[in-house]
Amino acid sequence: MTSETPKQAVASEKPKSGWLNVAVDYGPLLVFFLTYKYFSPEDGTDTAGEIFAVIRGTGAFIVAAVIALAVSKWRLGKVSPMLWLSTAMIVGFGALTIYFQDERFIQWKPTIIYAIFAVVLLVGYAKGKSLLKVLLEAAFEGLNDEGWLKLSRNWGLFFIVLGALNTLLIFTVSFETWLGMKLWLFLPLTFVFTFTQVPMLMKHGLSIEDNDPSDDTPPPG
Repeated sequence: MTSETPKQAVASEKPKSGWLNVAVDYGPLLVFFLTYKYFSPEDGTDTAGEIFAVIRGTGAFIVAAVIALAVSKWRLGKVSPMLWLSTAMIVGFGALTIYFQDERFIQWKPTIIYAIFAVVLLVGYAKGKSLLKVLLEAAFEGLNDEGWLKLSRNWGLFFIVLGALNTLLIFTVSFETWLGMKLWLFLPLTFVFTFTQVPMLMKHGLSIEDNDPSDDTPPPG
C-alpha cells in the first residue's frame, strides 16, 4: 500500500497546461491577425477601409484577450500577474486605438510591455531576486534558486531585444507587415529562445520529464 505525501498530492492535482497555455497566450493575437486580414481592403490606398479593418481587429483582440483570461482561470486554475498585465494593456491600448482610430496605440503596446517586464526582471536580478517566478506564478519542478535567477536575467535581456525590434518595425514597415511579424517573427523567436534556455535550466535541477518549457513562457506583447 502506498500513500502520497501532501506535496505529491498537490502536484498530482495541479492541472497540466500543455499547449493550452500557448493558446491562451497567443490565441488573441491570432484572432487579431485573422480579423484584420478578413476586413482589410484589397486596395492598399483605401485609407478608410484600412482604419475600419484595424478597428475591427482591435475589437476582436480585446474580446479574445478577455476570453483567454477567463479560460486560464477556469482550466488552469490561475491567472499569472504577467497575463493580468498583458490583458490590461491590450484592453487599455485597444480602447485608445478604437477611440482615436489610430493604430499606433496598439503598435506601441508591445514595446511598453517589453520595457516594463525587462525593467522588473533586471532590477530584481540586480537585487538577487527572481521575479520571473513570481510573475509567472509557476515553478519548473526541481529548478533551484540560481536557475530561476539566471532565467529572470536572460528573459529581461530578451525583452529588451524584442522591444527594440518592435520599435524598429513600427518605423520601417507597414501596419500589415508589422502585424504579420508578430506571428511569423516574434512567435518563433520566443519559442527558439525558450528552448535555448533548457540546457542551462537542466544544469540547475530542471527535470524535463516533469516539465514542458512551453508551459511557462511569458505572454507575448
